[in-house]
Formats: sequence, structure tokens, C-alpha cells
Amino acid sequence: MEKVKISLPIIVEGRYDKSTLSGFVDATIITTGGFSIFNNKEKQALIKRIAKDGIILLTDSDGGGKQIRKFLQGILPSDKIHNLYIPKIEGKESRKRKPSASGNLGVEGMEKDVLLRLLTPFKNGETAQKERKMLSKVDFFEDKLTGCDNSSERRKALCSLCGLPNDMTSNALLEAMNLLYSYEEYKQLVAKIDI
Repeated sequence: MEKVKISLPIIVEGRYDKSTLSGFVDATIITTGGFSIFNNKEKQALIKRIAKDGIILLTDSDGGGKQIRKFLQGILPSDKIHNLYIPKIEGKESRKRKPSASGNLGVEGMEKDVLLRLLTPFKNGETAQKERKMLSKVDFFEDKLTGCDNSSERRKALCSLCGLPNDMTSNALLEAMNLLYSYEEYKQLVAKIDI
């Protein structure tokens, strides 16, 4: 089977995440080694160097994944980071005896189709997100996802509809929506929110 070429390096947490992606993706895939990235100056330097033209962060949606993502966001230029978020799906990876503390699948447990959809904008050097209408903070304001008394609840409802972590910041959610959905698909999802 021919692998899908991804134009940017991808950062994942561990070797099993890398192994999953390597099965169908042709890309530079770097692991953080979990929390060891916090003290591994050599790995930090490597990641900074390969991020010069842009980098994809693909960590788990649990607490650990969020900590690692936040750390990397602190050492890399924000305009070079493309944050991808896996959906929250209950279950356990086949190699594990019991589920993770969050009870959700990590990157290694995601279906190939889910991961490929996330990576589509970066396929073969394409920049599909530049060829379509992008969402902005104004859209979020007009759709009452920011700036209203119940904006937080509306964002959580949107996250739930999309299978995304429900505690995403408005900026992270905006980026995720632009990567995952067209403008029209976003509007259809917002129309389903009854809060």
C-alpha cells in the first residue's frame, strides 16, 4: 500500500503513536518520549530546528497530552504550529491490559481514517485550508461561541458534536474547526447547537 506523503514533520508522544502513523504516512515523525521532553534539551533543540517551516502537534487528548502540547507551544513559534486534536473515543489500545486513566484512546488507538482526515490539509504539500473560506473569531462571536454568557456551554456542545475534547480554548477550537471542516460544514454543526 502506498503511504500518504505529509509535507510537515509530525510530533507525537510515544513510539506506539509513531508506529501507528508510520504504517500509512510518509513523514518525519518525532516522538517526545512522553514527559521526558521537559528535560531533554537535545530533543527540544531537534524539534525547534525541524519546526522552522512548520510542524504538526498530534498528542493524546488526555491530561498528559495537553501538558506536552502546552510545553511545546511554549518553546516553538506559535505561527509555525499546526495543532491537530484527536476525538475523544472511549476504549483501550489492544496492547494494553487496561484502559488509560482517561479511559479514552490515544493516537495509537485511532482508526487510520480518523488520522488521515486530520492530516488531509498537509497531504503531498497541499495547503487545502488556504483554498477555502476560513473561520475567524468574528464567526465565533456571531455564532455565540465567544463573548456571550453561555459561550462556554456552546463551545462544549460543538466539541461534543465533533468528538473533540470539550475543554478546548476558543482559539484551539477555532484552529481545529478550520483544519477539520469546511465553512459550510461548520455552519451546519453550529445550527445543531440548542443552547
